[in-house]
Amino acid sequence: VLAERNVNIERIKMLSRGELIVMEMIIDIKANDPNELRRALIKIADEIAVDIIFQSEEKAKTRKKLIVFDMDSTLVDAEIIDELAKAAGVENVVKDITARGMRGEIDFKEALKERVKLLKGLPIEVLEEIRDNLVLTPGCEELVRTLKAMGYKLALISGGFTFFTDALKERLGFDYAFANKLVIKDGKLTGEIEGEIIDSKKKAEILEEIAKKENISKDEIVAIGDGANDRIMLENAGLGIAFNAKEILKKVADGKLTKENLMGILYCLGHTKQEYKK
Repeated sequence: VLAERNVNIERIKMLSRGELIVMEMIIDIKANDPNELRRALIKIADEIAVDIIFQSEEKAKTRKKLIVFDMDSTLVDAEIIDELAKAAGVENVVKDITARGMRGEIDFKEALKERVKLLKGLPIEVLEEIRDNLVLTPGCEELVRTLKAMGYKLALISGGFTFFTDALKERLGFDYAFANKLVIKDGKLTGEIEGEIIDSKKKAEILEEIAKKENISKDEIVAIGDGANDRIMLENAGLGIAFNAKEILKKVADGKLTKENLMGILYCLGHTKQEYKK
């Protein structure tokens, strides 16, 4: 792909060998359109089953200070609302709405309201059971622990629910956690959401609020998500990573990582295997 576009490889550096092989390449793209080249590289990366992050040298050299994660299908290996729907006996209809929303085919706010209505009457005990048995993405706890030890600020911005993000914040030690609040009355869901819904636009606004509070620029932020609801957040970050993502997100992200390679985020930040072990 690079040769066809007369791109010159200036330097290759191995960051990790072993279970996860990571290579950093510095290239001179000459007169190529960066967006077209990124799309071409991500396409071929999919075909040969490797992950790739593509960014300008200037952005790559900017030290990142804040890492922002989505929750469902990113840190958590499931869509929690689908698990709630399964317990409520409305799994198929909710799953279909979730999938269409993730692909950007329907408005997120309306889709969320529609799905939450179907959960009316679900006992809080069901939420507690799902919360207490959340399956995290492989490598998630190790990654978060390592990032914390390296001094990064960590945020969780989700279109899901505070009932679960608050638990993850406490369990994993996140600095910030934002999500939608389910209305619970007499120990059961009312089928309503309290306050403003966190959609794609709101996620980006929260990102800016955190950056302002931490006094950092957008180039110092990494955002990681998997669906259409993460699009603006990824576009507004210095490094936007599509994780196990839908096609709509791959088109705007700086690159993509698959579920098996979550720990690869460390190398995207410019760290070597030796630094990670330390």
